[in-house]
Amino acid sequence: MDAPSGPGARRARGGLGAASPTSSGSSARAPAAPWARFSAWLECVCVVTFDLELGQALELVYPSDFRLTDKEKSSVCYLSFPDSHSGCLGDTQFTFRMRQCGGHRSPWHNDDRLYNSRAPMALQRDPAHYFGYVYFRQVKDSSMKRGYFQKVHIPSRVDKPESSTVRQCDHKNLLPAPVVLASVHELDLFRCFRPVLAHVQMLWELMLLGEPLLVLAPSPDVSSELVLALTSCLQPLKFCCDFRPYFTVHDSEFKEFSTRTQAPPNVVLGVTNPFFIKTLQHWPHVLRVGEPRMSGDLPKQVKLKKPSRLKNLDTKPGLYTAYTAYLHRDKALLKRLLKGMQKKRPSDVQSALLRRHLLELTQSFIFPLEHYMASLMPLQKSIAPWKTPPQIRPFCQDDFLRSLEHAGPQLTCILKGDWLGLYRRFFKSPHFDGWYRQRHREMAHKLEALHLEALCEADLETWMKDKSEVEVVDLVLKLREKLVRAQGHQLPVKEATLQRVQLYVTMAIGSLPKDLQAVLCPP
Repeated sequence: MDAPSGPGARRARGGLGAASPTSSGSSARAPAAPWARFSAWLECVCVVTFDLELGQALELVYPSDFRLTDKEKSSVCYLSFPDSHSGCLGDTQFTFRMRQCGGHRSPWHNDDRLYNSRAPMALQRDPAHYFGYVYFRQVKDSSMKRGYFQKVHIPSRVDKPESSTVRQCDHKNLLPAPVVLASVHELDLFRCFRPVLAHVQMLWELMLLGEPLLVLAPSPDVSSELVLALTSCLQPLKFCCDFRPYFTVHDSEFKEFSTRTQAPPNVVLGVTNPFFIKTLQHWPHVLRVGEPRMSGDLPKQVKLKKPSRLKNLDTKPGLYTAYTAYLHRDKALLKRLLKGMQKKRPSDVQSALLRRHLLELTQSFIFPLEHYMASLMPLQKSIAPWKTPPQIRPFCQDDFLRSLEHAGPQLTCILKGDWLGLYRRFFKSPHFDGWYRQRHREMAHKLEALHLEALCEADLETWMKDKSEVEVVDLVLKLREKLVRAQGHQLPVKEATLQRVQLYVTMAIGSLPKDLQAVLCPP
């Protein structure tokens, strides 16, 4: 944050910021370092302090050899403090996301590719951004000149032990029992969406279409949780737009997001400073939420308002947009959730109901696209072992829209509305492009795998009888290339198929003259 009000000492201690990208490793660290394995999940830990003369400053980075650019250090410092308008007291935990200034800092390892091959699209790694997980503390303390104590104390070996009799035992017995989490990525969706339940479906459409959305909240924790909830409501579809759970005016990309010379970028921006309402008045959608209410209270739902009402910094909570939803609202779901609140239904049950509704809505929208995409795949009988695999047919939007009459979302979803209009607008969004590229890549890999299996079932010896040395060498090189790709987990093939391909390579090389064998298999 900018600075808590009040006089004080030269150095006031700030929050703990842990910056972590979704890619693994650091270019500066050796693989054998003790941190190496853990760095697949956490890049570094930063301690950020507030200096009355210097402002936010980076006090400590662990491991010490981890390199951040000056721009990244500045971003970490500002994003690790709540904005001065938040007035956070006590312990506050929130999240931010920032762009890596050096682009793709670390090369992807095989573990990264393996993880992405098995993880749902919505949870795959993005090596171009850092995620920051912040623990910020501000407690009133009359003994401090500033009136606040802001340091998070981490015990170390030099600390004196408390006067208690602790029985010495093996280290293995000191370790807590492992805790298996049912899910490490799901938020309390109902708690996040409580103030905007009436508009969840419209917000789902805005996310689906990749529309720019400004989220103004009273504190970074509310801001970051609401932004993450919005970006997660498209699961299992991957969120392909930019998003910033917490953003400040000091961010290096502030000018990029606030310019009026071009349309707002496809980003969900979480902020706490009301200044953004004035700066981003040209944005088409603004969501403002107030202070969270007690869990037992029925939330006062924010109203849908016209953008013209967005005139001053005292704007009331509401969703300011001129957008008209394509689909009719599911009133039965809203009644069910409100009834659950009246009966004090547990929040996790409410979240499960809401998450299931959004999941089924997304799946109903995606299934027709998946069905049509599958029809573009060449038939397996058209894949010949000694010919180049056939191409995947192009995606034709008009053909797809015509297919909706008999294979549309109405088969799995009871919601009425302009589904055709929603699909047409979806085709222009980054999410369609991201989904199509991913599915096309998966289908291309599947096609290669089927071609590889067809090669394994073919009679190699008969094929080689009338082939020239050049053709046999070309086959060896192609089979080796496919082996490398398959072993790098890029092709969905069985281990038995890989062994058979390796046998074919050996057979093909063995049929060649000794000089060529020496070239293809050097000692």
